[in-house]
Amino acid sequence: MKIGCVKEIKNNEFRVGLTPDNVRAYVAAGHHVYMEKGAGAGSGFTDNEYVDAGASLIDNAADVWHLVDMMVKVKEPLEEEYPLFHDGLILYTYLHLAADPGQLDALLAGKVKAVAYETIQEKDGSLPCLAPMSQIAGRLSIQEGAKYLEKKFGGEGILLAGVPGTPKANVVILGGGTVGMNACKIAVGMGANVTILDVNLKRLEQLDNMFGAHIQTLVSTDSNIERVLRNADLVIGSVLIPGGSTPKLFKKKYLPEMKDGAVFVDVAIDQGGCGESSHVTTHDDPVYTVDGVVHYCVGNMPGAVPRTSTIALTNATLRYGLQIAEAGLEEACRKNPVISSGVNCYCGSLTNANVAAAHGLAYTELSSLI
Repeated sequence: MKIGCVKEIKNNEFRVGLTPDNVRAYVAAGHHVYMEKGAGAGSGFTDNEYVDAGASLIDNAADVWHLVDMMVKVKEPLEEEYPLFHDGLILYTYLHLAADPGQLDALLAGKVKAVAYETIQEKDGSLPCLAPMSQIAGRLSIQEGAKYLEKKFGGEGILLAGVPGTPKANVVILGGGTVGMNACKIAVGMGANVTILDVNLKRLEQLDNMFGAHIQTLVSTDSNIERVLRNADLVIGSVLIPGGSTPKLFKKKYLPEMKDGAVFVDVAIDQGGCGESSHVTTHDDPVYTVDGVVHYCVGNMPGAVPRTSTIALTNATLRYGLQIAEAGLEEACRKNPVISSGVNCYCGSLTNANVAAAHGLAYTELSSLI
């Protein structure tokens, strides 16, 4: 199979879909890999490393798109890339279609076979291709939140850990999944007061056993959220419905009750966000303020640490990509149902129930199409 990888064009996105080691694995399996020149530079990988691994370098992205059977990316294609879609192309990347109707329409019109990292789900319910970025985003959320609590960035001017004789910051984490757990780990490590909320009592028990007296666990209800937000200095939104729109737990009516200069980091923003007052921002212009609360809603947070993120992501995505390349998407789905869970669009048909529900559309079971 002809495998392609192009430079990401999203604002301040420096990750890349394939490392030289990934290229070497595809080539060893008998496939041809075509890299756009400079695609890996943002993550610290040179063109020479890709050539040494067996890739062919292509001068521009459009030629790569037209040449390949499967395109391996990191982020969803942007509008200027839609005309490069072609019938039967396998697109293997993050898609986040619940929050992007324009991209969904383009994928369906282009009859693309779109496989989304974020909906690939193992039998135990885990999301192996989403997990590494969730780990990074969770840890970054505290790092970024701590920065924007500084006065010069509009925050209230509080140090997360405090010092002897001063109060520590109160950190509230909405959602106890992978993002929430990793945010909790860093916040506890920095010495903050941490409260984490989730609807799953078993998950709260796990977190309580993990962190003990260092955290407060609460069931996620509107009344509990409203109560803890009044004293919160930093709020992390880390709610996830795989492939679907995120519920709006952080409501506008809470904002006037919160501290001036408190910070809200909406990690769920790439799925639409869990805040009613959230809208996507970029690394160039990451924050805005509503009713005195600083909002950080960058849609590609892990892009800030591309070397770590690229290696972590491709460690997870390579094995499924190799299976698709070896057997073709259809046979790979038949052999491994985990891969079929990642197929959001197939040759003009919408095949993911949560994406369909987010847009009020009907969907078709993939098994009936292949």
